[in-house]
Amino acid sequence: MSLFKAIILFVFLSACFSAKAQQLTLPMNTAFSADIEEAIYSPDTSFHTSIKPFVEADVRKVFDLDSSRSAQLISNPAQRKFGSWLFRKAFNEHFFQVRTDDFYLDIDPVFAFEPGKDFSAIEDLRFVNTRGVQAQGSIGKKFSFFTSFYENQATFVDYVDERIRNTRVVPGQGMARSFYSSGFDYGYSSGHVSWAPSKYLNIQAGHGKNFYGDGYRSLLLSDYAFNYPYLKLNIEAWKLKYSIMYAQFQDLKVPHGGNIGFQKKYGTFHFLNYAVNRRLQLGLYEAVIWINEDSTGHRGFDVNYLNPVIFFRPVEFSLGSPDNVLIGLNASYKLRKKNVLYAQFLLDEIKVHEILSGDGWWGNKSALQAGFRTYDIAGLDGLSLQSEVNFVRPYTYSSRTSTLCYGHYNEALAHPLGANFIESVSILKYHYKRFYAQLKYNFIRYGADSAGLNYGNDIWQSYTTRPFEYGNYVGQGDKTTVNIVDASVSYLVNPATNMNVTLGLMRRTFDPEIGWRESTFLYFGFRTSLNNLVYDF
Repeated sequence: MSLFKAIILFVFLSACFSAKAQQLTLPMNTAFSADIEEAIYSPDTSFHTSIKPFVEADVRKVFDLDSSRSAQLISNPAQRKFGSWLFRKAFNEHFFQVRTDDFYLDIDPVFAFEPGKDFSAIEDLRFVNTRGVQAQGSIGKKFSFFTSFYENQATFVDYVDERIRNTRVVPGQGMARSFYSSGFDYGYSSGHVSWAPSKYLNIQAGHGKNFYGDGYRSLLLSDYAFNYPYLKLNIEAWKLKYSIMYAQFQDLKVPHGGNIGFQKKYGTFHFLNYAVNRRLQLGLYEAVIWINEDSTGHRGFDVNYLNPVIFFRPVEFSLGSPDNVLIGLNASYKLRKKNVLYAQFLLDEIKVHEILSGDGWWGNKSALQAGFRTYDIAGLDGLSLQSEVNFVRPYTYSSRTSTLCYGHYNEALAHPLGANFIESVSILKYHYKRFYAQLKYNFIRYGADSAGLNYGNDIWQSYTTRPFEYGNYVGQGDKTTVNIVDASVSYLVNPATNMNVTLGLMRRTFDPEIGWRESTFLYFGFRTSLNNLVYDF
């Protein structure tokens, strides 16, 4: 990150354009973005909804961000009591901000203080203590930058604690170090620069996350895994938007020397979205993962995969390559003014005659998502529902070695459950002014690997260790059912930074073939919510 920040500083000091820029990307946190979501999914607008994070300049074409933010401002006689400056900084504005005709800069403290009580554990008190800072700004209308750093100490509810101890990683937030007897200490940093050299092209370089799709989950590329360095080009013309991304990932499972760091691998991603009309959008997806080293020694970044043309599988095949290639489809359709259907389909490996035979061949590795969104239910402004089903066959996303699997930093690049599962997620939301309420229900059924056998749930296991060639099905192995109900109410203290207070109750039941467990967790949070933190698995 030091080189990245040096580049930001250089541009900050040396560049100057003629007008205010809007190339910042919006936070991918979905808790407080209902107004934007409803606007971009309206059939009255044409917006490419499946490539995230969104660039602010693109959102402004279909949604008046300034009016929305102004409507949330508080003007209150309390300003006279507490002082105008203090009141504005606490409830309406960034902590430090500079505004000129061709430059602006925002600097804010970021934090999370989240005590909680786990009613199902002996050590029942849990907490998250996060402190950090973020800075973002623009120079002119073509160049923007963002950087942030968080320092964290935390103890987690039991099932999250167990996953951290197995993976050595706090979900989506970095490698965990021990903190006292039962806690974790971890750091988290991210940043990017965003440049629009023309109205058709936006270029982003950074260390962060990306998301392709319209669902709560993505079976193509999600924002679950830890940050990674990437270079991303978004090209938009006519009814098309084309995203090209090059990224570097790390495999924590491969032994390594202290002087060389973790094993590196690379990925190239292509996503072509076609807005057929204002209601229908179709997207084509392609990804290839390859390792930094192979049997011949050092390989590095393969220049063949700089090819910006989608569907380079023939190139990969012509190289005699062992690399891992995935292809997929994404679609959405706006039924009426307030209703949207969406779907994803991913192919990791497949043979048509094996599908038609119905024998459950292990290599029919695929994933399917189907869902819908509806807004202003029963005419009540601010009430929305999203519901989806995700279905992933055994061994999907896995490869011959852990390094080639579709994962990074011991976390899946797509769904946090890996493979060999079916899941339904339903999220009911309501917001009024600065008040937000959410009820979420997850039903999950998966087949866990057991008795030393690889049934296709753990994507880091080599698919060559499978016990069966045929007869494979979703849920094979240790049949496990998970139910999660999470209800919360929030007040958005400051919309400029998503600073909020939240009170919630989560109940999770875990029912494998042997040994039923439950977790009931009452939590309170005072925090700035800028990222999606995923614990529903």
